Amino acid sequence: MELTGITKTLTGQGAPRPVLAGADLRLAAGESVAILGRSGSGKSTLLSLVGLFDRPDDGRYLLAGQDITRVPERRAARLRSEHFGFVFQRFFLLKHLTAAQNVAMALVNGQGWAGRRERRARVAAALEAVGIAHLAEHRPPRLSGGEQQRVAIARALVRGPRVLLADEPTGALDTETGALVIEALHAVTARGCGLVLVTHDHAHADRMQRVVRLVDGVLRPEPKGVPA
Repeated sequence: MELTGITKTLTGQGAPRPVLAGADLRLAAGESVAILGRSGSGKSTLLSLVGLFDRPDDGRYLLAGQDITRVPERRAARLRSEHFGFVFQRFFLLKHLTAAQNVAMALVNGQGWAGRRERRARVAAALEAVGIAHLAEHRPPRLSGGEQQRVAIARALVRGPRVLLADEPTGALDTETGALVIEALHAVTARGCGLVLVTHDHAHADRMQRVVRLVDGVLRPEPKGVPA
């Protein structure tokens, strides 16, 4: 994917507030990039634009060589389903369902055409990919925070996305557990999936292939290992 000259001004809460002022972001298959920046700098807004939940005011967005900058919502929804997986700080798991059932929900909602046997195989593979296949029948209340987040990652992976978008996925986890979650996220790049990680944690950012910082509405390359 390639975003060029992306601008965005937020409105609706007081005076209009520009948050993106010509941001450029490129991501190749199997590549990982971390986005750093202070709170309120526009990181989550940028991720929302990448995931087609919102549209830029100006600029161009290419996905697999196609211009999708101004696609209508119906096509945007289809592209989200076909190309993207999403992981957030909150897990958004249904407590009355098992881990496997929570993951399978992504297939039922987005790809209901898959047969039962195929769904089971894909769910098992997704849970195995994040190292929790043995917890498939456990419900969220019996899982730790890190295990719940890995269920959420498996749910994002089960449809085989080309790009995984993670917005502060370790914000509610302790340091050790957060490191395990980042390891599970980074592992998806070996399968050709691109990864965009929004984080405040420099140690997590340094696990990615590239690190950029959002400053004054633009993305600037940042050397690894630079303290906050």
